[in-house]
Amino acid sequence: MAEDSRTPVTVVGLGSMGGALAEAFLAAGHPTTVWNRSPHRAARLVALGADHRTEIGEAVAASPLTVACLSAYDVTRRSLEAAGDALAGRTLITLNSGVPAEAREMAAWAAGRGARFLDGAVKNVPSAVGRPDTLLYYSGDRAVFDAYEPALRALGGDTVHLGPEADLAALYESAVGALLLPALLGFFEGAAMVTARGLEAGSMVRFSVKWLEMIGSILPVLAREIDTGEYGDAASSVGLFHDALASEELLGEEAGVDLSWHAPMNDLLRRAVAEGHREHSVSALVEMVRKPPRSL
Repeated sequence: MAEDSRTPVTVVGLGSMGGALAEAFLAAGHPTTVWNRSPHRAARLVALGADHRTEIGEAVAASPLTVACLSAYDVTRRSLEAAGDALAGRTLITLNSGVPAEAREMAAWAAGRGARFLDGAVKNVPSAVGRPDTLLYYSGDRAVFDAYEPALRALGGDTVHLGPEADLAALYESAVGALLLPALLGFFEGAAMVTARGLEAGSMVRFSVKWLEMIGSILPVLAREIDTGEYGDAASSVGLFHDALASEELLGEEAGVDLSWHAPMNDLLRRAVAEGHREHSVSALVEMVRKPPRSL
């Protein structure tokens, strides 16, 4: 496809993210058809120039490319079943939650209906869709990605193809997503501490962001240690974290906060020390994650 083409696109699913995707396509000049189980969600997009179809088969048939942004793979399949053979000869891209096995099943399902398939993920919030630095990654047939990359860049300038395996986007979505809740819980724990002293949670935001930037700066070093299996050059050792456990208990008592969510992490530290990793880099904890304890 020519770089300056404006590929017609159908967006299936108009929740917060799906609506943002449709709006970004419209803003980039792509003829955009929309469908949602609750038709009222299309009204704002119709006002922006979208073509709303109430029948999903008509919506899919309207464009060579359908981008489905529903909650999960099974919901996507159930919705698209009603499209009949409209997917045949067209391309389907899914941007929903799920695990790699579900992505593989989705790819097989799409192939069985004569559709080309890519799986993907949006690594930002809906309000960031369309920005030059917003990351989206995709997996599946490279030729399909290359054909539609100009259109997909309307959703975010940092657009990446991970590889030909259909489940890679779901794999990375799960792997990278594993950072989110522990990081947020850490912030919530800190917020509980400072607000208990009558201070505002907002007062720690600047410092928390700096801390996260520091963590980001050392990830390449930790990743290199994991990839090589060389944990001996420890800037921060397992033992350093392990020895802080006693202070952590005192902190919980003093601050009056529930630190029980730390228990599995603390168990990893104790197991790592028991297996001889005390002087190794904290990245050696990956070996504990790879080798869960046996059930009793």
